[in-house]
Amino acid sequence: MENTIEKLVVWLQEKVREAGLKGAIVGISGGIDSAVVTYLIKRAFPNNSLGLILPCKSNPHDQEDALKVVNSSGIDHYVIDLTNTHQMMFSEIEQQLKGFQTWNEQAAKLGDANTRARLRMTTLYAVANNFGYLVVGTDNAAEWHTGYFTKYGDGGVDLVPLVHYTKGEVRELAIALGVPDDVITKAPSAGLWEGQTDENEMGTTYAMIDKLLKGEAIPEQDRLIIEKLHNQSHHKRQLAASPPKL
Repeated sequence: MENTIEKLVVWLQEKVREAGLKGAIVGISGGIDSAVVTYLIKRAFPNNSLGLILPCKSNPHDQEDALKVVNSSGIDHYVIDLTNTHQMMFSEIEQQLKGFQTWNEQAAKLGDANTRARLRMTTLYAVANNFGYLVVGTDNAAEWHTGYFTKYGDGGVDLVPLVHYTKGEVRELAIALGVPDDVITKAPSAGLWEGQTDENEMGTTYAMIDKLLKGEAIPEQDRLIIEKLHNQSHHKRQLAASPPKL
């Protein structure tokens, strides 16, 4: 794992240098993926790395875990609470669409969650611009394959160092880097709403996705779920579609 870590650190340094910028920034959620990226960018840019904790209608325990990552990695950080900003924005959208009698209450829960992810992305880029940093994403191979990320939200980044690593491999990286144990072992969650977990929402487990990505046999029900998620999310892994040049 140490050899892998060193290669990722060098890659991050090369990409920032190619961009003519100074360092890197990551949003720290309190989960294992963002923790690993936090440690990586701190190694790559000891004096030019930054973590942002961006609570937005969030579980307070997530911020506590994010601060554990900050303290253990030694990265510089800021906490920017986006709850009021999101509330003002989303309630205005709701109010105006209700005025047009086009508000879809059934779609509101996911719309609210995705808006929070995109608001965090906007904040990360505003702060990155201030410091001359690239925005580093936290998506792993399982999330990338299934499209389990918000388009132009947590998927809106400059670099994705973990995109070829399964959830299990990310866990190995976390152990090697010294990420706090309770961050490593907590149930993966995007923090979209109370009690939300990634695996409950996807209908399968990271272990099953990891096995499929490694070419191993998995139950047919899990395979069908994963294939459906993958096929429905092609657009997330591509630039905006354009017609053929006429």
